[in-house]
Amino acid sequence: MLAMVVSAPLRAAELSGSVVLVSEGQALRSEEAADAVVYFRPAHPTKVAPAAAPYVMGTQRKQFMPRILPITVGSAVRFPNRDPILHNAFSTSPANTFDVGVYGNGDGETVAFPQAGYVRVFCNVHASMIGHILVLDTPYFTRPDASGAFTLKNLPAGSGDLVVWHDRATPWHQKLAAGGKPLAIQLDLTQKRVPPHLNKFGKPYGRASDAGY
Repeated sequence: MLAMVVSAPLRAAELSGSVVLVSEGQALRSEEAADAVVYFRPAHPTKVAPAAAPYVMGTQRKQFMPRILPITVGSAVRFPNRDPILHNAFSTSPANTFDVGVYGNGDGETVAFPQAGYVRVFCNVHASMIGHILVLDTPYFTRPDASGAFTLKNLPAGSGDLVVWHDRATPWHQKLAAGGKPLAIQLDLTQKRVPPHLNKFGKPYGRASDAGY
């Protein structure tokens, strides 16, 4: 769900460009750039409203889907289980800590995210599962398309911070004004897809935490 969630006055300014992901010196397929999130924070903050309906991050084939989910601050996310096995969704991220418990196939619980920031979501049953929720204090965000291209439209005039975020890279950041030339942005992926982490009790996962499923 990437639609703007606030009504914006008529504005002509926009930012566009392309994102290339690089790992160990090699450019990845262009469609993999769709995992990035591109957002613009105006110098003069814009009022942000939560989404009218919950976003969804489900579990399917022992994965969180979507794996990366940008939302606006104050919005809620529902965590349905689409597998025939037990799952859990929890996070110890500051200001947005939650735990929906262990649950079977079904609609799952809904969690509100009141603070802007990055939320890592794990499953206490399966250590290999990870999801990423980016809670944004701006309504101006998008994801690159299958070619790596992106466009942010209807931006306010003036300067602001453009950020390109990916869970495996240091965020790309530049202060600029909307309406400039298209940008060519490269992100170097240096972090593991599933970083080392503890379970929701702050202890190591058992050896068989992914077994039997």
